[in-house]
Amino acid sequence: MSGEEKERQSVAGQSGQWEESAAPQGSSGESEPEAVAHPLLAKVRQLPLRPGVYLMKDALGRVIYVGKAKQLRHRVAHYFTRQAAEDRRTADLVREIADFDYLEADSEVDALLMEARLIKDIQPKFNIELKDDKSFPYLQIRIREPYPRVEFTRSPRQRGVKLYGPFTSARGLRAAIQVLQRIFRFRTCSLDIDPKESNWRWYRPCILHSIGQCTAPCNLRVSPEDYREQIRQLRMVLEGKKDKLIRELETQMRQAAAQLQYEKAARIRDDIRALQALSLRGELDKHVQPEVFVMNPKRGVLGLQKVLHLSKPPRVIEGFDIAHLHGSDAVGSLVTFIDGLPFKPGYRRFRIRSVQGVDDFAALREVVTRRYRRLLADPEGVFPDVVLIDGGKGQLHAARDAFTALGVEPPVLLALAKREELIYRLDFEEPLRLTRTAAALRLLQYVRDEAHRFAQHYHHLLRHKHLEEDWSE
Repeated sequence: MSGEEKERQSVAGQSGQWEESAAPQGSSGESEPEAVAHPLLAKVRQLPLRPGVYLMKDALGRVIYVGKAKQLRHRVAHYFTRQAAEDRRTADLVREIADFDYLEADSEVDALLMEARLIKDIQPKFNIELKDDKSFPYLQIRIREPYPRVEFTRSPRQRGVKLYGPFTSARGLRAAIQVLQRIFRFRTCSLDIDPKESNWRWYRPCILHSIGQCTAPCNLRVSPEDYREQIRQLRMVLEGKKDKLIRELETQMRQAAAQLQYEKAARIRDDIRALQALSLRGELDKHVQPEVFVMNPKRGVLGLQKVLHLSKPPRVIEGFDIAHLHGSDAVGSLVTFIDGLPFKPGYRRFRIRSVQGVDDFAALREVVTRRYRRLLADPEGVFPDVVLIDGGKGQLHAARDAFTALGVEPPVLLALAKREELIYRLDFEEPLRLTRTAAALRLLQYVRDEAHRFAQHYHHLLRHKHLEEDWSE
């Protein structure tokens, strides 16, 4: 069969239906593997036929593997089959599974991003990929430039940009950018173009202008106003208003196929697929990748030394936060930063034991007490240089009371309040106010936000499910 005939069959057979057909509910779409007798099978049968993430646990309740699933029931059931028990890739894991938990997801994309975040947080021993700080890509528009450039990036800028993502496929995002560039003719180059500088009129545009994929702002062939209109239309598509564009392309594809222009129809088909792939992305707040948005750690540490009048730069910072779900299932979080960067092995979650109802002050006293009582009992335990509490003066005093009860002089103890971003210190009546761009404040914000995210993460995912003590101390 010739290449043209293959394209003709592909185009005629799809006519706008580009996603693979899913197996009907209640069917896995393939023959069921042979199940083996296992005490967890009854629990498996109660799983929903929905996308989600599953967490396999050992006999001590530790999470040893995190995986994603299009249909939770069918995917988890696979681990309790003869095939999984004998397969060298899963046999060691299967032998250690004593229980499992699961989190439902809104979509397969949501499940993929949830899986990545949980693996980075928990570091299960059977997860090899995603344990490091490998990040998903973003589409970034530098909106403060006279001629905003559009970029593929894994390291988004902190300010002056509009971000979309994270995207689940780097290849899919690159393909979508190429399609969008053919339509909206924006620039993707790294030039710093100043329309007030007349010398740009002598700049020779690249080949993208010659083939009609860029309006050549580098040669001032388009005004900043007209170019920004191009970017405005692009943002409309990125923000979910692409259905009309896809319908127009589908019409063009059918017309090309009817005129026997199969190569053109196939090219338009691929463009439609690339545009549809723009939906395979997460939300900036819901699927935050904190390891991606890192400020300059050295400047932050030196800035903190300066504003707190310390004799030396603070190497170790520990941050605390409290989270609860409608007043129940309260947990505390501890995050550790070394030299201004997150130290994931030092992260901990604490299940609150002594506090009933909503009492963040009491919960904070419990968590701080447990953390540093344990550190005191460790002959090699080293106290941090700075302890940061998420909150205001009340939270600061609660942490101080915990150190007093232990009979320990606290390290530098700070509380960082949201909104006004005021820094509260012991023995200072007035809070410390830094400029929003100060490196010291941005470092403290990073620690505070990471403690908050780490505490809240399970709650956002579990919603009304009961919180297990996976990482309690």
